[in-house]
Amino acid sequence: MGKHRIIAIILTGVMTLVIIFTGREFKDMHADIPIFPSDDLAEVKMLSDYFEGLKNTPGDTQVYVFEGEEEGGSVLILGGTHPNEPSSNLTSILFVENLKVDKGRVFVITESNKSAFTHNDPQEGSPHGYYIETASGQRFFKYGSRATNPIHQWPDPDVYVHASSGQQLSGSETRNLNRAYPGREDGTLTEKVAYGITSLINKEQIDLTIDLHEASPEYPVINAMVAHETSADIASFAILEMQFQSIEIALEMSPKNLHGLSHRELGDFTETYPLLMETANPAQGRLRGATSAELIVEGIDPIYEKAGNAGFLFVKFDENGHPLNERVARHTTGIIEIVKAFNCLNSGKEIIIGGIPGYDDMLQQGIGAYLR
Repeated sequence: MGKHRIIAIILTGVMTLVIIFTGREFKDMHADIPIFPSDDLAEVKMLSDYFEGLKNTPGDTQVYVFEGEEEGGSVLILGGTHPNEPSSNLTSILFVENLKVDKGRVFVITESNKSAFTHNDPQEGSPHGYYIETASGQRFFKYGSRATNPIHQWPDPDVYVHASSGQQLSGSETRNLNRAYPGREDGTLTEKVAYGITSLINKEQIDLTIDLHEASPEYPVINAMVAHETSADIASFAILEMQFQSIEIALEMSPKNLHGLSHRELGDFTETYPLLMETANPAQGRLRGATSAELIVEGIDPIYEKAGNAGFLFVKFDENGHPLNERVARHTTGIIEIVKAFNCLNSGKEIIIGGIPGYDDMLQQGIGAYLR
């Protein structure tokens, strides 16, 4: 057997092993991670229950429904709009696994853009996921993409035209769920998901919608709450309560000329009070080092520390970084204070919830202590 033939056989074998390994990893990204709901869970619906056009598509996703014994208001928590913003997804899972509802109804979507959990952003070198230590061992959580998987929606146009406003954006934004609201029933998969969420809000008469996000430390709107003008009073009350707890957070008003975002379109096209929250995630920033599972969980990056010391960031950044524990704690506390503010301003439609750890408890005990 010739030397070149032996080399060819070896290379073919190596390529076959690579294809098998990567193919298995690709398939695993499409599998659901296990979630263990609290005993207060009333039912699990699908987004396609509100818009049939999503049935049997990669955009259909679970909707966890909690109901108190006493009638009251209703809140929708949107996690996983952008799966490369892990505190969003993890906060919503923590709510599903711990929530107790005495009055009103709570709806939670942990993977708002389910398709985006099935792949990573190209050229980012991101891991497929990360692990959290719990009392019963490690649990795996996905780290996905900002946008719908191109396998599920392709090709991108050169220019994305937002349907209801005519606003023009980069073509890749056509797969960004938070540029697609209020959505279209005959649109792209991403627009159909947005339409499904809008339909849920309308059909269930959702009073309050909270969309969870993260941002790069160099992004101006960070550690902030973004509010539609109809939600400004609720946001103001909630932010004051958070600041009394020494949690630094700013109020940003939803720009009227920037369309497709949840805090703008849901306020314009539904009766809900929409709010969006941002925390500081160094794993998605442009200045970061290697995008590792450690960076996602620990939030420590020496390059960002230098940038913070030089005054180049919009958030304080020292050797402690911004760990996932802190970011989830900000979101959980923000949701609790938003609900309390809604209750103060809407007598008779209160939403009374419990079972969710406080900010200091989360920092001291870590997320794993509250995951089943």
